[in-house]
Amino acid sequence: MLLRADDLASHLNDPAWVIFDCRHDLVDHEKGERLYREGHVPGAHFAAVETAMSGAKTGKNGRHPLPEPAAVAEFFARHGVTRESRLVAYDDAGGLYAARLWWLARWIGFARVVLLDGGWPKWIGEGRPVSREVPRATSTAVENVSAVPAQVWSAADVQRLLADATCALIDARAGERYRGEIEPMDPVAGHIPGALNRFYKGNLNADLTFRPAEEIRREFEGLVGGRAPERVGHQCGSGITACANIFAMEYAGLAGSKLYAGSWSEWVADPSRPVAKGAA
Repeated sequence: MLLRADDLASHLNDPAWVIFDCRHDLVDHEKGERLYREGHVPGAHFAAVETAMSGAKTGKNGRHPLPEPAAVAEFFARHGVTRESRLVAYDDAGGLYAARLWWLARWIGFARVVLLDGGWPKWIGEGRPVSREVPRATSTAVENVSAVPAQVWSAADVQRLLADATCALIDARAGERYRGEIEPMDPVAGHIPGALNRFYKGNLNADLTFRPAEEIRREFEGLVGGRAPERVGHQCGSGITACANIFAMEYAGLAGSKLYAGSWSEWVADPSRPVAKGAA
């Protein structure tokens, strides 16, 4: 699930490996592509969070609704990806955005996908090669795909399942946003009643590499109180950061948790839905 920089460096010319630069900024949506054009891992393609990894907004379905499965498959095909390809995703935020690509790939059946541990900062810090060249990919046939519905919770699922003591919802936002002390992105502050809080950065070392799997496992198990991973859902502000916690759980051996893709931004778009503030 995690790839070291030296392993990626040894496969830069391997046509079976397809690299995606997922850098992004939730406020400045053009920043990721600017950074990509200033320098990226040689051979990497740019994957835009706002377009390649998100679908059409309705005003009620959150800031980053899921794209159609066929749209993800078409994006991959344009960049030469097949089901046999080895996909590598990276960003500069500890996997915050790269994990969304990881999740989408697996959602439509592309299982061979990993994150570059430490991402761009680790790559640069080790003096690895940098390119400004935008690679020209040979398009492949668009794969026939279907998403796995069981990997996703809807708002209705959240309302129903939070009344079930065997289920848990984990909010990946920073503690101050969860508690409702600040809200820089959405019109309402607070959290979904009953949701637990684990800021995604708790999975990371100071250098943005992932902490040991056994440590992460103990912390998630303590948080969910013995609930099975398949009964755990994840949310954040808009379904991006939540994927980082899903990745961390699976990396720690706790596979099967779900994504509430609409997350907080969808939840508060309906004023009839309840909101809580303060600690859990």
